[in-house]
Amino acid sequence: MTCTAHFDVGYALATLPGTILLFAYALFFALVEIEIEGKDGWAINLPTWFRRKPWYARVFGFLLSGKPLTGYHAVMLLLPFLGFHIGLAFGQPWSWGIEARIIASYFVWNVTWDFLWFLWNPAYGWARFRKGEIWWHGGPWLGRLPVDYFNALWVSFVIAALPWLVRGNGSHLRHHVLYVATMLVLVALAAAAAPLYRRWYLHMRRPGSDERPELDVNQRLQTRQVGTPSCSDRP
Repeated sequence: MTCTAHFDVGYALATLPGTILLFAYALFFALVEIEIEGKDGWAINLPTWFRRKPWYARVFGFLLSGKPLTGYHAVMLLLPFLGFHIGLAFGQPWSWGIEARIIASYFVWNVTWDFLWFLWNPAYGWARFRKGEIWWHGGPWLGRLPVDYFNALWVSFVIAALPWLVRGNGSHLRHHVLYVATMLVLVALAAAAAPLYRRWYLHMRRPGSDERPELDVNQRLQTRQVGTPSCSDRP
């Protein structure tokens, strides 16, 4: 059983484009959710189902510090997980080692996605990212971060280490260490850039800037219905 401990600059640079791509994937997921949810996180005001009492919701809550299960999250958590496997559709060979790397990367990516939602959301930012300010992160916190983040991190390392522990292949664990370290750097850079996005977000929603009042959708629909002949009118 071996796991190379020395730092390989060439290997680190080779992993950089893939990690940047996954970071961009997390950032755009966060931005999409900011546009959808606004200040009201965890789908609390979205037209989706919301469960806390059924057994499947209790299992979900047990794994995620009491968070309710919603239809929105049932889809949004599985969608990127499937996306992480997209390489298999383009000829990437599957193996248990690759699957361990995918799952481990997904755990870290999920935390990154969630954290970016707060950093770039004008309703929160780092200042409001703290225990007591976020109802769906109502479980334990360690310092300034929810315990769910730490749980995802250590589970990801356990999964990434499985190929090394079982078959002596340390390449996946080495890749995961570089992946996590690079993600941390990218998150720090995103935190520095977050105020620019938050200002742009508020600028695009300044009073009087929305052009929907100029588009009378109901009137257009009524005009269209009046102008459409019924079946009885048709020859």
